[in-house]
Amino acid sequence: MDRKEVKTQYKWKVEDVFSCDEDWEKKAEELYGRLDFSKYAGKLGDRATLLSYLKELDSLTIELEHIAVYANLKRDEDTRVAKYNAYSGKIDMIYSRYCTATAFFEPEMASLDEKYLQSLVKDKDFSDYDYQIKLLIKRRAHVVSEKEEKLVALASETLGSFSDIFAMVDNADLPLPEMEFDGEKRKLSHGLYGLILHSSDREKRKEAYKKYYAAYIGLLNTITANYYGNVKKDVFLSRVYNFDSCLAHALFSEDVSKKVYENLLDSVTKNCSVMHRYIADRKKILGYDKMYFYDIYAPLVENAKISMPYDKAYGYVVEGLAALGEEYQSLLKRGYEERWLDVEETEGKRSGAYSAGVYGLHPFVLLNYQPTLNDIFTIAHEMGHSLHTYFSQKNQPYAKSDYKIFVAEVASTVNEVLLLKYMVSKAEDVNLKKYLLNYYLDSIRATLHRQTMFAEFEYQAHKMVEEGNPLTRENLCETYAKIGKKYYGDAIEHDYEISTEWCRIPHFYSSFYVYKYSTGIISAINIANAILTQGDKAVKNYFKFLSGGSSTDPVSLLKLAGVNLEESAPFEFAMKEFENTLLEFEKLMEI
Repeated sequence: MDRKEVKTQYKWKVEDVFSCDEDWEKKAEELYGRLDFSKYAGKLGDRATLLSYLKELDSLTIELEHIAVYANLKRDEDTRVAKYNAYSGKIDMIYSRYCTATAFFEPEMASLDEKYLQSLVKDKDFSDYDYQIKLLIKRRAHVVSEKEEKLVALASETLGSFSDIFAMVDNADLPLPEMEFDGEKRKLSHGLYGLILHSSDREKRKEAYKKYYAAYIGLLNTITANYYGNVKKDVFLSRVYNFDSCLAHALFSEDVSKKVYENLLDSVTKNCSVMHRYIADRKKILGYDKMYFYDIYAPLVENAKISMPYDKAYGYVVEGLAALGEEYQSLLKRGYEERWLDVEETEGKRSGAYSAGVYGLHPFVLLNYQPTLNDIFTIAHEMGHSLHTYFSQKNQPYAKSDYKIFVAEVASTVNEVLLLKYMVSKAEDVNLKKYLLNYYLDSIRATLHRQTMFAEFEYQAHKMVEEGNPLTRENLCETYAKIGKKYYGDAIEHDYEISTEWCRIPHFYSSFYVYKYSTGIISAINIANAILTQGDKAVKNYFKFLSGGSSTDPVSLLKLAGVNLEESAPFEFAMKEFENTLLEFEKLMEI
C-alpha cells in the first residue's frame, strides 16, 4: 500500500508536534544557535549557578526532543524520502553539538567536593535532580576529563552510525523478492514474512523462510562488518569510561546490579529442558519427521485462528485490560480517538513497532498492523509503553520523567499477559483455549527464552572483541548456532539459515538491550498475577511503578509493584508459569 491510500484516521497526528515542516526547520535552526552553556563552565560549585544551568538545560532538552521526535516520525513514515533522512541527519548534528556543549558538566561535577554533592541531594531546591546527583556521585570513578568527554561527544555522530546503516539496509535496501501468497503475487516484506510464518501452508513457510534469509545472507559480509564496528564502538566506550567489560558498562548505565543478570541466565539455563520438551511437543503435534525453524510459528490448533480488523482489535484490547481500571481504559480510548497511532504497513515505512514519548504532549505509536493475533497483542504492547510514558511524565518533573530502559518492557508486557489471561478466561470453546495456551507458550518462548538466548550471543560477541579476536561471519554464525542448540534442543533442525539469524536483529545495535525483554516478561508475569489475585491493592502498587519515571533506580521501582529481581523468587515463578501452562496445554492436547 502507498501511504497516500491510507485513511487519515489511521495516520498518527504528527502535526501535534509541529504544524508543518517550515515550523520544524525554523525551530531546529533556533535551537542549534542556542547550544552554548559556556557561561556556566567552572561555576557549578555555586548552588544558584548550578540550579540555573539544570533548569535551562531541561527547558532546552524538551524542545530538542520535540524536533527529534518530529524528524524521526516523518522519516519513519517513508524511509526513502531524502528530505526526512536529512532532517534526521540534522538531529544527529544538533545532538553532537549538544553533547559537546554540555561535556564540561560531569567532569566538573566529579571534581567537586563530595560533601557538597551530598548536600545537594538533601536540598529541596534540587529535589528534581536528587537521583541524577546520586548517580553522579556513583559515577565519579568513571568520569573522564572534560577534554576526553568533548572528544567522545564530537565522535558521537560517527559512533552512532552503525544503527543507522543497519536500518537503511533492513528497511530500504534489503533485496526482498516477490512471491505468491493468498492467490496474489506480492513483494515479501517484514510484515508479510511474519504473516506467512504463522500460516498452516508449510511449503509457503519454507519458501518465505529461504527467500527472506537469502536476502540477508547476500549482504552478510556487509552486515558482519557493520556489527563488528558496533561492538568495537562498545568496547572503546567501556574502556574510555574505565569499565572492565561492555556488560559492566551497560549495567552501570542502567543502575542495575549484576545479580539481576545472573539470576536471569541461571533460571533460563536451569529450565532449558522444559523448553526442549515444548519444542518436542510441537514436532509431535505437527507430525513431522524433521522440524525446521520455519515450522516454529506454525499453528498447532486448527480452526481457532483469531483475526480482527484494526478497529475491532483495538476495542478488544481496551476491553481486555479492564483489570487496570477505568482511568487506564479511558487513556487507551483517547489514544485511538486522538490519532496517537500510525497503523498501516506501507511502502518504505519503517518495519516493526515502537512507542515514542513527547514530554508535554502525548506519546506516538508506530504499527505495521496485520490482522493476526500477534498484532492484536502488539497494540496492547505498544500502548503499554505509551501509558507508562504518560504516567511518568504526568507525575514526575522532566528531569525524572524518563524511566530507565531496564523497565521499559515491563508495562508493555503486563498488558500482553493480562490480555492473554482475559482471552483464556473467556474462551468457551476448548479448541480456542488450546490455541491461546499455545500462544502464551510461544510468547514466553519468544520474549523470555529467545531474548535470553540473544543476550548470551551478545555477551559472547562482545567478549570475543574484548579479548582481541575479530568478528567474522564464520565465528558469529558458529557462536549463534551453538547457543541455539543449547536453548532449543535436538527436536528441531539447526540449518545454516538460522545460524545467520543474528544478522537481522535490529536490537543488537542497542547493545545489552534484549535481556531486558526477558526481565520485563518475568516482572510482568509476577505483576499480572498480583493484579488478578489481589485486585485494587496490586493495581495501586503497579501505578506507583508506572508513575515513578527515574525517581530512583529501576530495581527499587519494581519493588513498589511487588517484584524483587535481586532475589530468585520472581524468576522461579515465571519459569513455573511456563511449565504449568505447558502441562495444561499437554493435557488438553492429550500428549
